[in-house]
Amino acid sequence: MHAIILAAGVGSRLFGDSRTQPPKSLIEFDGRTLLARHIAYLREIGVTKLTLVVGYRKDLVTGEAEACAPEGFLEIVENPMYRGGSIISMWYARETYRRGESVLFMDADVLYDTEILTRLIDSAWDSAFVYDEDLDEGDDPVRICLRDGAVVDFGKRIVGQFDAMGEWPGFMKVSAETGPLIAASLENYIEGGQLMATYEEAIRDVIVGGPQGVFGIVDISDLDWVEIDFPEDLERAREVILPKLKS
Repeated sequence: MHAIILAAGVGSRLFGDSRTQPPKSLIEFDGRTLLARHIAYLREIGVTKLTLVVGYRKDLVTGEAEACAPEGFLEIVENPMYRGGSIISMWYARETYRRGESVLFMDADVLYDTEILTRLIDSAWDSAFVYDEDLDEGDDPVRICLRDGAVVDFGKRIVGQFDAMGEWPGFMKVSAETGPLIAASLENYIEGGQLMATYEEAIRDVIVGGPQGVFGIVDISDLDWVEIDFPEDLERAREVILPKLKS
C-alpha cells in the first residue's frame, strides 16, 4: 500500500505567521516528532511507499523524513504554492491516486492511537473514512454524513437530513478504482482556478457526484486522537492525549 501525507502548510492558526515557526509535522511529543511517529506507524502496518508533500520550511521536513525512513520508502513532492488552499498540496500528489493500488491518506498534524490506522487498513471497505461519532461543535470539524451506513456527504458545512453524522479525523483509505476519480476532481478545481479551495471539497464532489456507497466508515469513536490546528489543540495533545497513548 502507498501512503500520502500532506505536510506543506504554515500552521498559522497554531503559531501565527512569523515565517520562523516550526512546521506542524515537526512538533515533538516525548522527543519524537509527529512525522517520525507517522513513518514508524506506516512501516509497522506494511506501507511500502510514502508520498510526502512539503512546502513551508521544506528542508527541515524533508531532512526529518529522510532521517526516519529507509532507502526507497520516500517520494518527496514539493508544493511551492503552500500558502494557497489545501487542495493544491493534494493536487501535487494526484498521480499517486492513479498508480493502480490502494492509497492511505493522512493529515500530518494529528496525534493518534495507532489502532486507528490498523482498523482502517483492515476494514472490509475498499474505500473508507475513519469516523468519530463524537462530533465537535463549530465550523471547523469536517463532517461525515451517513445513510444506511454509507457515506453520502462530507465537508465542513453540511445541509440536509441523514441517519448519522460524525467527525473525520483526517485519515482515509482509497481504492485503486476510486483514486483516479479523486485525481480528476482535484484537477477540475485547479484548472478552474479555485486555488483557495480545500481538498475536502474535491473529495466531496466524488462522493456526491458518483455512485452511492463507494465510501464506508471505520468507527474509531472509542480511540484517542487530536488534530492540532489551534493552541488549545496542542495543549490537549500534550496534557490529555499523549498520557493516554503512553498508558
